[in-house]
Amino acid sequence: MKYYLIAGEASGDLHGSLLMEQLKAKDVQAQFRFWGGDLMQAQGGTLVRHYKELAFMGFVEVLSNLKVILKNINTCKKDIEQFDPDVIIYIDYPGFNFRIMKWARIKGYRNHYYISPQIWAWKESRIKDIKRDVDAMYVILPFEKDFYEQKHNFPVHFVGHPLIDAIAHREALDNVAFLRHYHLDDRPLIALLPGSRKQEIQKMLAVMLKMTEQYPDYQFIIAGAPGQDEAFYRPYLQKYPVTLVMNRTYDLLSLCTAALVTSGTATLETALFKVPQVVCYKGSTISHAIAKRIIKLKYISLVNLIMDAPVVTELIQSDFNESKLKTELGNILDDSYRNRIFATYYELEQKLGGTGASEQTASLIYKSIT
Repeated sequence: MKYYLIAGEASGDLHGSLLMEQLKAKDVQAQFRFWGGDLMQAQGGTLVRHYKELAFMGFVEVLSNLKVILKNINTCKKDIEQFDPDVIIYIDYPGFNFRIMKWARIKGYRNHYYISPQIWAWKESRIKDIKRDVDAMYVILPFEKDFYEQKHNFPVHFVGHPLIDAIAHREALDNVAFLRHYHLDDRPLIALLPGSRKQEIQKMLAVMLKMTEQYPDYQFIIAGAPGQDEAFYRPYLQKYPVTLVMNRTYDLLSLCTAALVTSGTATLETALFKVPQVVCYKGSTISHAIAKRIIKLKYISLVNLIMDAPVVTELIQSDFNESKLKTELGNILDDSYRNRIFATYYELEQKLGGTGASEQTASLIYKSIT
């Protein structure tokens, strides 16, 4: 069978690669063509566009890059027609994917959506497009099944969260070798996960790195984003006593005492590694003002959304400042505070289900098209 996958971010590249691996196990003649990244490329097939060429963040940046976005959409449509896949698999990334799936429905292609766009957070009206254009939806968060089936009468498959697969199947780490390789000493480690896009990273690190002065008894490590070059981080390394670790975020989290994390998938990854965290986010003033009007959620982090409770502290916009970050970092370094977080993290993992999300999704897709 021929599979066309579209992922537009680093997390989508990870989930797409795990899905491709399982599809190959089901279908020995599987052919892949995809928009994604290095992890998907490692599974074989043809990479059409790398996600780092697609990463436009916020309303203002999207508008200023509209010509590039429209050109990519046209390129994608032509490429799909030339490849003529048996199924198109959309991995989150709704702004782009919804345009493609509407066109693909008219053309008669099978549309399967893996990892629901967050229409429960904003643009709930997109349910009309999903009902019209999507043949099968695979959701990874427990509350999404009720959202689709109870609220909108649209059947979906809850398959569990693929991050559990990714963490469970990672290679064992030689802790001593890791510490020696990065010239780290015996002080506890604090991970900085500032996001994946350049403008996002710049905003977050400007505040996060000030903690190196406030907590000299700890070592601060930046988790470099897969879509960025090491050279991008070099000015920060020259200015602050901080270490950079590229493409080894899971290894880093497995050794960390605490983490400062930009809102997104990384908040859930950090929780699954049982690392106490402070969730941080700061966007442009215009983007934040627009978002406040259209996003109606109590929380921004996946941890709090899944648990429907303020498990981890969220510092958003003006609250994300040096003073408050210092206080909250101090809290998650306190033993009694940490023990409460650990207990909730274990409960969170139970809610997400066990391993097997990627295998179950691959099985359902393969059976539906054969």
